[in-house]
Amino acid sequence: MAEMHPQTPGALPALATLLDLSRRARLASSARELGFLLVNDTHVLAPYRQAALWLAGEGVYTLSGLVQVEANAPYALWVEQVCRYLAAQGADPTRALTMADLPPALAENWLEWWPAHALWLVLPGDEAGAGLLLLNDLPWPPETQLLLREWVDTWWHAFHVWYRPRVPSWRAVNARIRTYFSSKPGRRWWQQPAVGWTGLVLAGMACPVHLTVLAPGELVPAHPVVIRAPLDGVVDVFHVQPNQSVTKDQPLFGFDEALIQSRLELANQALATAETEYRQTSQQALTETKSKSQLALLTGKIEEKRTEVDFLAAQLSRARVLAPQDGVALFDDPTEWIGRPVTVGERIMRIAAPKDVEVEAWLPLADAIALLPGAPVNLYLHASPLFAVSARLRYMAHDAVQRPDGSFAYRVRAVLDAPTDHRVGLKGTAKLQGAWVPLIYWVLRRPLAALRSVVGI
Repeated sequence: MAEMHPQTPGALPALATLLDLSRRARLASSARELGFLLVNDTHVLAPYRQAALWLAGEGVYTLSGLVQVEANAPYALWVEQVCRYLAAQGADPTRALTMADLPPALAENWLEWWPAHALWLVLPGDEAGAGLLLLNDLPWPPETQLLLREWVDTWWHAFHVWYRPRVPSWRAVNARIRTYFSSKPGRRWWQQPAVGWTGLVLAGMACPVHLTVLAPGELVPAHPVVIRAPLDGVVDVFHVQPNQSVTKDQPLFGFDEALIQSRLELANQALATAETEYRQTSQQALTETKSKSQLALLTGKIEEKRTEVDFLAAQLSRARVLAPQDGVALFDDPTEWIGRPVTVGERIMRIAAPKDVEVEAWLPLADAIALLPGAPVNLYLHASPLFAVSARLRYMAHDAVQRPDGSFAYRVRAVLDAPTDHRVGLKGTAKLQGAWVPLIYWVLRRPLAALRSVVGI
């Protein structure tokens, strides 16, 4: 009978031990408990002196004989470097090694920390990298390696259920990225990851996209009827409220009629006096030649007074303003107008047809790109941010005007593609679409403009 190696257990006891460890792994309640089980209780399956579990995102996760690993301890730091080196080799998932298999910079500390022989078991199914390191004085027989391989594969399934990787630090992410983009030996220059990703980024930056800008916008009436003050006076009463629907010839507001009425009464009295004086003079003209010469003067005076009466009567009729068409009354709070003196031609309100709506946007000077008539304009209202009101550019003003906030902007008007149920006055953000440009220009347009304004080139 062939002599069995001291580290190789019998077939049946080894199988029973493997089944018992698998059962304990399934009953574990945390990832830390599973890590402690792997580095400490694997000893009953194959004796060893030391064990270490390494995870790429965590470093040295557990060490045999320790409840908690001190990450900054010299031994833990050296084991971390060795495990990263072995994981980067990407060789056989089960690898027996000695001090000669490590580079000189790592191998010089082997005899200080470890016995002569080590076994590296790559854990399956983890793209970031993970492995179990076992240390012993004697070599690892093939039978023991197969048994341990089966055990770590079973253990990994249980561990993967409980393990939640911690958020990596910026240093770890940076190191991982640098490792990924580092030069890979045995590959040609065009097969290197850095070259491939650089080409992909350049190709993506050359992709054509629409040049778009954002501007504050709102829904405004397209062709409103402006109601202006027909006379100088004081607003006395409003018969409608803001955003109220009105019909043609419906009273909108009225001026204080007391002053006009009093002036009209005075004008009527003056007219009656002039007419009486004319009748008296015409009777005297039958006997007096001097009175005949005054008739023409009195006739002119009567016409003057009659014209004044007609003017004041027209003023009195215009003191009550009526709606010229059906629509919606658009104006500010009525209480701000009542009692306020206004002059002829001052705008008081607008009457807009319910469906006669378009988009108005104010394009800042820094975003004044070339926009052709008919360019797409999408208005994302604050009241409905998920659904855009689509329109087509009607015109863009040539001159920038000053807005109430002190900034200068170009007025943009766009015609709706389809009727909308949103009311006039709702505000939002308008997205204006320009010509096709490379993606890199779309990304760098504003930074380059800012740099040019500073440098002056």
